Amino acid sequence: MSDHPGTTGDANADGSSAAWQPPSARERLALMRRTRTVAMVGASTNPARPSYFVASYLRSSSPFEVYFVNPRATELLGQPVYPSLDALPVVPDMVDVFRRADDLPGVLADAVAVGARAVWFQLGLWREDVARDAEAAGLDVVMDRCLKIEHARFHGGLHLAGFDTGVISSRRTLR
Repeated sequence: MSDHPGTTGDANADGSSAAWQPPSARERLALMRRTRTVAMVGASTNPARPSYFVASYLRSSSPFEVYFVNPRATELLGQPVYPSLDALPVVPDMVDVFRRADDLPGVLADAVAVGARAVWFQLGLWREDVARDAEAAGLDVVMDRCLKIEHARFHGGLHLAGFDTGVISSRRTLR
């Protein structure tokens, strides 16, 4: 059983644990390296929302081509916002989700329908049943992690935008 909230304690027919296993750090890095286009579902135009901060970071500091999806918005950071995944002009490699956990099955169905190859559920989103369904549909899955933080982590940028890495190093600083 996982320590994540909402984790199901389901078991396989043979009685073994059915807990979904998250990808390792290496697997997450590999997923980001093969991703070119990201669709942010639930992107907000409100600068106080986490999705706005992530959108701003991804547009300025990542190699991803970013598309925004929100049926109640028309523009975000000078870029058009689309009402749904199927309205995008491209098939996204990854769908980055900023929605409630109850909405994840529907977002997954939409991601599968448009041909996305991965779903990334942001911090606080953990639904093992949806993760298993996504993997059964052939998608890579990441849950309860922030794409911005992971990208910055792997590219040495956690010190940017207010993150104090707290790294203790034996390297001497230049004076």
